[in-house]
Amino acid sequence: MDIQLRNDAFFMKEALKEAQRAYALDEVPVGAVVVHKNRVIARAHNQVEMLKDPTAHAEMLVLTEACSFLGNKWLLDCSIYVTIEPCSMCAGALVLSRLKKIVYGARDPKAGACGSILNIVNNKKLNHRIEVKRGILEKDCSLLLKDFFLKKRRKSSSRN
Repeated sequence: MDIQLRNDAFFMKEALKEAQRAYALDEVPVGAVVVHKNRVIARAHNQVEMLKDPTAHAEMLVLTEACSFLGNKWLLDCSIYVTIEPCSMCAGALVLSRLKKIVYGARDPKAGACGSILNIVNNKKLNHRIEVKRGILEKDCSLLLKDFFLKKRRKSSSRN
Protein backbone atom coordinates (compact mmCIF):
# COMPACT_ATOMS: atom_id res chain seq x y z
CA MET A 1 0.00 0.00 0.00
CA ASP A 2 1.47 3.37 -0.97
CA ILE A 3 2.02 6.07 1.64
CA GLN A 4 -0.79 8.35 0.43
CA LEU A 5 -3.31 5.52 0.61
CA ARG A 6 -2.08 4.70 4.13
CA ASN A 7 -2.44 8.36 5.12
CA ASP A 8 -5.93 8.51 3.58
CA ALA A 9 -6.96 5.39 5.52
CA PHE A 10 -5.51 6.80 8.76
CA PHE A 11 -7.38 10.10 8.44
CA MET A 12 -10.60 8.38 7.37
CA LYS A 13 -10.39 6.27 10.54
CA GLU A 14 -10.29 9.56 12.46
CA ALA A 15 -13.42 10.70 10.61
CA LEU A 16 -15.05 7.33 11.43
CA LYS A 17 -14.36 7.93 15.13
CA GLU A 18 -16.36 11.13 14.81
CA ALA A 19 -19.15 9.29 12.98
CA GLN A 20 -19.28 6.77 15.83
CA ARG A 21 -19.67 9.65 18.30
CA ALA A 22 -22.64 10.87 16.26
CA TYR A 23 -24.10 7.33 16.22
CA ALA A 24 -23.84 7.14 20.03
CA LEU A 25 -25.80 10.42 20.25
CA ASP A 26 -28.50 9.09 17.89
CA GLU A 27 -27.37 11.48 15.14
CA VAL A 28 -26.91 10.34 11.54
CA PRO A 29 -23.38 8.91 11.82
CA VAL A 30 -21.30 11.25 9.70
CA GLY A 31 -17.88 12.38 10.82
CA ALA A 32 -15.26 14.69 9.34
CA VAL A 33 -11.73 15.88 10.00
CA VAL A 34 -9.71 18.63 8.36
CA VAL A 35 -6.02 17.95 7.78
CA HIS A 36 -3.33 20.60 7.33
CA LYS A 37 0.33 19.68 6.87
CA ASN A 38 -0.44 16.02 7.60
CA ARG A 39 -2.06 16.87 10.96
CA VAL A 40 -5.71 16.87 12.06
CA ILE A 41 -6.58 20.47 12.94
CA ALA A 42 -10.35 20.08 13.33
CA ARG A 43 -12.86 17.32 13.89
CA ALA A 44 -16.65 17.18 14.04
CA HIS A 45 -19.69 14.96 13.69
CA ASN A 46 -23.32 15.59 12.80
CA GLN A 47 -25.21 17.52 15.47
CA VAL A 48 -28.44 18.29 13.62
CA GLU A 49 -30.73 16.71 16.24
CA MET A 50 -28.85 17.99 19.28
CA LEU A 51 -28.62 21.58 18.03
CA LYS A 52 -32.00 21.48 16.26
CA ASP A 53 -30.17 22.96 13.27
CA PRO A 54 -30.46 21.53 9.74
CA THR A 55 -27.07 23.05 8.86
CA ALA A 56 -25.18 21.30 11.69
CA HIS A 57 -23.63 18.72 9.36
CA ALA A 58 -20.17 17.40 10.25
CA GLU A 59 -18.64 19.21 7.26
CA MET A 60 -20.11 22.59 8.20
CA LEU A 61 -19.00 22.29 11.81
CA VAL A 62 -15.50 21.12 10.94
CA LEU A 63 -15.02 24.00 8.46
CA THR A 64 -15.81 26.53 11.18
CA GLU A 65 -13.38 24.85 13.56
CA ALA A 66 -10.60 24.62 10.94
CA CYS A 67 -10.96 28.28 9.90
CA SER A 68 -10.87 29.30 13.55
CA PHE A 69 -7.75 27.18 14.16
CA LEU A 70 -5.92 28.69 11.18
CA GLY A 71 -7.30 32.20 11.73
CA ASN A 72 -8.26 32.36 8.06
CA LYS A 73 -11.41 31.98 5.94
CA TRP A 74 -9.48 30.04 3.28
CA LEU A 75 -8.39 26.43 3.69
CA LEU A 76 -6.17 26.37 0.61
CA ASP A 77 -3.67 23.80 1.86
CA CYS A 78 -6.19 21.61 3.68
CA SER A 79 -8.00 18.37 2.98
CA ILE A 80 -11.27 17.18 4.46
CA TYR A 81 -11.93 13.52 5.22
CA VAL A 82 -15.63 12.76 5.54
CA THR A 83 -17.40 9.44 5.92
CA ILE A 84 -20.06 10.16 3.29
CA GLU A 85 -20.12 12.20 0.11
CA PRO A 86 -21.04 15.80 1.00
CA CYS A 87 -24.51 17.14 0.17
CA SER A 88 -25.08 20.28 -1.90
CA MET A 89 -25.02 22.60 1.14
CA CYS A 90 -21.75 21.17 2.39
CA ALA A 91 -20.19 20.95 -1.07
CA GLY A 92 -20.98 24.63 -1.63
CA ALA A 93 -19.38 25.55 1.69
CA LEU A 94 -16.30 23.46 0.83
CA VAL A 95 -15.92 25.35 -2.46
CA LEU A 96 -16.32 28.70 -0.67
CA SER A 97 -13.60 27.71 1.82
CA ARG A 98 -11.27 26.97 -1.11
CA LEU A 99 -10.36 23.60 0.29
CA LYS A 100 -7.69 21.70 -1.64
CA LYS A 101 -9.03 18.14 -1.45
CA ILE A 102 -12.07 16.13 -0.37
CA VAL A 103 -11.66 12.48 0.56
CA TYR A 104 -14.86 10.61 1.31
CA GLY A 105 -15.83 7.06 2.16
CA ALA A 106 -19.39 6.19 1.12
CA ARG A 107 -21.17 7.53 -1.96
CA ASP A 108 -24.53 9.21 -1.43
CA PRO A 109 -26.75 8.32 -4.39
CA LYS A 110 -29.64 10.41 -2.97
CA ALA A 111 -27.92 13.67 -2.03
CA GLY A 112 -24.23 13.47 -3.02
CA ALA A 113 -22.90 16.67 -4.58
CA CYS A 114 -19.34 15.56 -5.38
CA GLY A 115 -20.25 13.53 -8.42
CA SER A 116 -23.20 11.28 -7.53
CA ILE A 117 -26.22 13.47 -8.34
CA LEU A 118 -24.49 16.85 -8.66
CA ASN A 119 -20.88 17.91 -8.96
CA ILE A 120 -20.72 21.26 -7.22
CA VAL A 121 -17.07 20.87 -6.21
CA ASN A 122 -15.92 20.68 -9.83
CA ASN A 123 -18.38 23.00 -11.53
CA LYS A 124 -16.45 25.08 -14.07
CA LYS A 125 -18.79 28.04 -13.50
CA LEU A 126 -17.58 28.41 -9.92
CA ASN A 127 -14.38 30.21 -8.95
CA HIS A 128 -12.75 27.21 -7.24
CA ARG A 129 -12.61 23.49 -7.86
CA ILE A 130 -11.62 20.75 -5.43
CA GLU A 131 -9.75 17.51 -6.00
CA VAL A 132 -11.96 14.56 -4.96
CA LYS A 133 -10.93 11.09 -3.86
CA ARG A 134 -13.71 8.54 -3.36
CA GLY A 135 -14.16 5.20 -1.65
CA ILE A 136 -11.61 5.33 1.17
CA LEU A 137 -12.76 2.76 3.77
CA GLU A 138 -16.04 2.74 1.88
CA LYS A 139 -17.31 -0.50 3.43
CA ASP A 140 -16.72 0.71 7.00
CA CYS A 141 -18.40 4.05 6.30
CA SER A 142 -21.38 2.43 4.52
CA LEU A 143 -21.89 -0.24 7.19
CA LEU A 144 -22.11 2.34 9.97
CA LEU A 145 -24.78 4.28 8.08
CA LYS A 146 -26.72 1.14 7.10
CA ASP A 147 -26.67 -0.14 10.68
CA PHE A 148 -27.91 3.21 12.01
CA PHE A 149 -30.86 3.39 9.62
CA LEU A 150 -31.71 -0.29 10.11
CA LYS A 151 -31.94 0.30 13.88
CA LYS A 152 -34.09 3.40 13.25
CA ARG A 153 -36.49 1.43 11.05
CA ARG A 154 -36.70 -1.41 13.58
CA LYS A 155 -37.38 1.02 16.41
CA SER A 156 -40.02 2.80 14.33
CA SER A 157 -41.79 -0.43 13.31
CA SER A 158 -41.83 -1.76 16.89
CA ARG A 159 -43.73 1.36 18.00
CA ASN A 160 -46.53 0.72 15.48
